[in-house]
Amino acid sequence: MMKCVDFYNLLLKSKIDFFSGVPDSLLKNLLAFLTDNVPAEKHIIAANEGNAIALAAGYHLATGKIGLVYMQNSGLGNSVNPLVSLVDEDVYSIPLLLMIGWRGEPGKKDEPQHFKQGRITLDLLKTLEIPCCILPDTIAEAEQSINKALFTMKKKSSPYAIVVRKGIFEHYSLKKQQQTRFKLSREAAIKLIVAELGHEDIVVATTGKASRELFEYRGESGHGHEKDFLTVGSMGHSAQIALGICLSRPEKNVFCLDGDGAMIMHMGSTAIIGSSGASNYKHIVINNGAHCSVGGQPTCGFKIDIPAIAKACGYKVVFRAESKQEIIEKTRILRDAQGPALLEVRVNKGARSDLGRPTTSPLVNKHAFMKFLKNI
Repeated sequence: MMKCVDFYNLLLKSKIDFFSGVPDSLLKNLLAFLTDNVPAEKHIIAANEGNAIALAAGYHLATGKIGLVYMQNSGLGNSVNPLVSLVDEDVYSIPLLLMIGWRGEPGKKDEPQHFKQGRITLDLLKTLEIPCCILPDTIAEAEQSINKALFTMKKKSSPYAIVVRKGIFEHYSLKKQQQTRFKLSREAAIKLIVAELGHEDIVVATTGKASRELFEYRGESGHGHEKDFLTVGSMGHSAQIALGICLSRPEKNVFCLDGDGAMIMHMGSTAIIGSSGASNYKHIVINNGAHCSVGGQPTCGFKIDIPAIAKACGYKVVFRAESKQEIIEKTRILRDAQGPALLEVRVNKGARSDLGRPTTSPLVNKHAFMKFLKNI
């Protein structure tokens, strides 16, 4: 294992001092260190991975220096377009260092949504014609890898990728915590919301711990899981999944249980939902101001007005709630509202350390959910 400070100093020594990306659980220790120690103008947590590529490109255009873009390997999909049509050596030829967390590494235990991405990560980089290496776990070997990356980037004036396995960086706890004084946790809010839903109400839950908390609550309550579609991957796309269902079943309420990071990642979908006129669309954004599932790195969720954004995009009704009573009352209003409608619920970040994962596979979830939709 490497100390985060040692690797950071290695990057500084290599004249890499600009960082942008989307947090990843395998990189969370290093990213927490960056959050605590890098000036805000030199470390931008981007809305999505493609945006991070563009930020690093702009930094290079202004300074001539190389930026580092971090992401989970699932984020490669969001970054393909700017990688091949912006920074590629056949277009603007802009060097940048990619740092990619290798979820689903072959032979390692992981969740179903990471298996294929892990299996194709190295091949995808090869297809993109991006040279890469797997980061070693000692600082001396890491320095050799960084030197090779620098040599290649400067020679070709194009991106280079470093793939990071689980457990490479030593533990580092984030010290710059956002101080929030909301009354409830996300899990407590989910329980209050779901308790107010009807027997035929449909739920599409975003990726990460929100889906896990919903699954556990359904089990504890004896509700069954067939009403819920758990979006275990595809961060930021739950809102459009829910819209697809809404437009096909206009007589049923469809609740999208979303997160601030997921909504911000593909905020353009908010405009599509608002302009759809789907009266049965009920959007609940649980805002804890953090990428909670991958280390608690901050989002800009508390710096923006989510209900106002939704209203400007054409949502008919928008609310905000924080307390137990507000959540109950606003959820009841939301159920009966003519949508598209949105409820932002502000909560404290964090989750139980013993929070489980869905015990059914994505395929089992899909089949049960489709059967429920067919029969209601």
